Amino acid sequence: MFLTYFKRGLLAGGVAGIAYGLFMATVANPLVGYLEHAQHGHSHAPDGAAVVAESTTALLSVGGGLLWALFLGGCFGIALYVFEPALPGRGAAKGFVLAASGFLTISVTPWLVLPPFAPGAEQALGTDIRFALYAGLVALGGFIAASSVLAYNRVEPRSHALAVVAGATPVVAAVVVLPLVSPTLVTHPELSADLVAAYRAMVVLSQGSVWLLIAATFGWLQRRTPFESTTTEATQATP
Repeated sequence: MFLTYFKRGLLAGGVAGIAYGLFMATVANPLVGYLEHAQHGHSHAPDGAAVVAESTTALLSVGGGLLWALFLGGCFGIALYVFEPALPGRGAAKGFVLAASGFLTISVTPWLVLPPFAPGAEQALGTDIRFALYAGLVALGGFIAASSVLAYNRVEPRSHALAVVAGATPVVAAVVVLPLVSPTLVTHPELSADLVAAYRAMVVLSQGSVWLLIAATFGWLQRRTPFESTTTEATQATP
């Protein structure tokens, strides 16, 4: 059973990784190049060496995106195998809840303090401190996600609507409070606010889409063999 979930996670990550890699090569890399040109005032056409460099960057983006999504997909499969009985919803809905929790843990919560930075960003903290802070924020994100699920499960037997409110409360509180209490750690003095906002929106949407594709693909694979799940396994073990 464990290997089945892990393999499904890798397959789902592979599908998401191909899509994410192509997105990086066709959308993200050109946007980063535009930001670099805007920052340094370059307007000339790229020479042959620049074209080769851009092609190499595109290939690396596809490969890097695939590896990242494979890693997330494998972790997703393992986490779903462990936590599926405790997740709200039924069937594939559990996977989407887990994907949202993963996105909140790994990306959203750290970004509330350390937002995605575009080329030319100025960092207020050193690399080692940023890594340590990111790790702490990931742990905080995991706590928030777990609190949300636990709150929903506790209230849901009494009222579904109140359960939704209870589950959303820790997430909303984090989204509101963390940016208010955090100092500005990343600035872009040579880029307009609109360009920075566009870059950050692209990063948020692309990472969220990776999690969404992983959950959707995993759910499709799981529907092909619906009898293989930790939830049904637990139900069958109950006398």
